[in-house]
Amino acid sequence: MPPAGEGCSCGCLPGQIDRKIRIAGASAGANLPRMADSRRLGSLDWTRIEGDLSRDGYAVLEGMLTPAECVKLASGYDRDAAFRSRIVMAQHGFGSGEYKYYAYPLPEPIATLRRELYEFLAPIANRWSALLGKPGYPPRHQQFLDRCHAAKQLRPTPLLLRYGAGDYNCLHQDLYGELSFPLQVAFLLSVPGTEFSGGEFVLAEQRPRKQSRCEVVPLRQGDGVVFAVDRRPVQGKRGVYQARMRHGVSRVRSGRRLTLGIIFHDAT
Repeated sequence: MPPAGEGCSCGCLPGQIDRKIRIAGASAGANLPRMADSRRLGSLDWTRIEGDLSRDGYAVLEGMLTPAECVKLASGYDRDAAFRSRIVMAQHGFGSGEYKYYAYPLPEPIATLRRELYEFLAPIANRWSALLGKPGYPPRHQQFLDRCHAAKQLRPTPLLLRYGAGDYNCLHQDLYGELSFPLQVAFLLSVPGTEFSGGEFVLAEQRPRKQSRCEVVPLRQGDGVVFAVDRRPVQGKRGVYQARMRHGVSRVRSGRRLTLGIIFHDAT
């Protein structure tokens, strides 16, 4: 984007540039569903969700997306106008498969999901931060994004991931700069056992002076899984300690698996 007060190479004035960006974003998301507002999120048992996160480092949001919403989101993978970049995982040693990062302005329902989920997760993140002696997070997502942007983390991080037979995702963490939010969410868009086999969501927890603990999280189409991005507090015999989390996807045996990832911090 050109500096403030300047036009673009096609001769548009600044106000016209902003209008073109808004129209482009609306067009990219025109065929996507509008869903997962605060009423749907508010109907979830957040006491149970926080308890699961504290005990296991993850929690399942059952049936958050309808089958129709999953199909709509998955079908958007080939609409390049909605995305800022495409990553072929094998080229970077990340695994096998590919994914695309959405561009700003985020299309619906991605923008709503990101904003609303953050506001439900921020109180949990703040309780974790207090236990770990770290700074907290503001109640609104835009306030947190303002911090990211001030730290030069300007690029959006929500993404669609696509795996075919033989593809997998190595254990990793989605950290993109100095600032990060401690929780993120992944939604399974495909039907396990019908549209694909294998491809389980995997978490690994590295504990001080102990061997790592691995867990496979069973998901159905439309389920979301909230999980720790990096470090989480764990109550031990001598107080609270930090466990480091990584996540990945096991090898897809057949078919095609698509996932929507919602990450709340932006990237450098």
